[in-house]
Amino acid sequence: MRPFEGLRVLDLTHVFAGPFCAYQLGVLGAKVIKIEPVDRPDMTRADGADAELNAAGMGLSFQAQGGGKRALALDLKSDAGRAIFDRLLATADVVVQNYTAHAVEELGLGYDRLAALKPDLIYCAISGFGATGPKAAHPAYDVVIQAYAGVMAANGEAGSDPVRVGPAMVDYGTGAQAALAISAALYGRALTGQGRRIDVAMADCALMLMNSHTATTLATGVAPRPHGNRDPSLAGYATYETAEGTLMIGAHTNAQMANLMRAVGEDAVADELAATPRAEIAGRREGDAALLAGVLRGKTAAEWEEILNTHHVPAARVRGLSEALDEPQFGARNVVQQVGQDRFAVAGFTYDRGTPSLDSAPRAHGADSRAVLEELGIDAATFNDLAARGVVFSPSCARFPRTRP
Repeated sequence: MRPFEGLRVLDLTHVFAGPFCAYQLGVLGAKVIKIEPVDRPDMTRADGADAELNAAGMGLSFQAQGGGKRALALDLKSDAGRAIFDRLLATADVVVQNYTAHAVEELGLGYDRLAALKPDLIYCAISGFGATGPKAAHPAYDVVIQAYAGVMAANGEAGSDPVRVGPAMVDYGTGAQAALAISAALYGRALTGQGRRIDVAMADCALMLMNSHTATTLATGVAPRPHGNRDPSLAGYATYETAEGTLMIGAHTNAQMANLMRAVGEDAVADELAATPRAEIAGRREGDAALLAGVLRGKTAAEWEEILNTHHVPAARVRGLSEALDEPQFGARNVVQQVGQDRFAVAGFTYDRGTPSLDSAPRAHGADSRAVLEELGIDAATFNDLAARGVVFSPSCARFPRTRP
């Protein structure tokens, strides 16, 4: 049994951060209902590398965190739609939303109203800057938060202009922290019976995602400077070119640095490093780096990875994502799971029992509208009337086929 079996989540989010939060709750067993407007599906349904899927409303950007959820298309601007939502709320434990403050009030999704209907509700609001502060009303996406919170300025080569982190790091980090906040609130509710309002800001999460930089800047008033792939103090914490491929080495401790030098046949240097006070390691960087740059060209990155790992030195050949996904390590971990013909990354952890798993592939816009409303006691004739009035939407096909890339 997974930890959140029996939990019900209403997912009123779109794009990445909120949907990823609900996705993580779902792979832990929660029953998640993704609620989208009838006329404006999640914008990521039209985004991704496959144009056919985008046209079908099943873009790969949506599918990445769309699995394991039922899909309900509901017009919350209408009185009938809000009445249906309120009936759903009575069956739910968690609401997650990332609408703007104006939209929240217009759609009747404010915490005070929902908590009055269900006092033990766990309510999570995700936004760019949170519900308080001078920027509370300002819009944001991942890249904007990277710029605002100092992430871009911390990334790039030494002396270069700020560089955005390619993957949506802030979005997914925010989703993970929101899922943690919800999990903790549910634990608190189990002890006290009380619901809770959660205010998650992407900007706040960005500070937490670079917490060592944040702590350093708070203490000194000076932000660490970007240094690209080469640590400014440690020769063994850097990338090197080899006979074939690029190697990233993560020798951070003195012992690892010494092991690194022994692995490349420099026993005397290894002994010196083992005896060097930590405060003096930075003074050795240039000489040690020059030595490593020369010797590492004697073998391929794949060979050095095996040699250094055997010597207990963290190191990896730089791989592209498509190549990395074929590594046996990921297969052994079950982080990528198959649902039907398709594969999806599920969670970054496992349990000894009740481990995270994906129950179903992503669903088309409104694919489960009829079934969800039937569970509320709404009969077929009433549903058809609601659909005719645009209060709900249900496609003629429950799921568009996904083509293999």
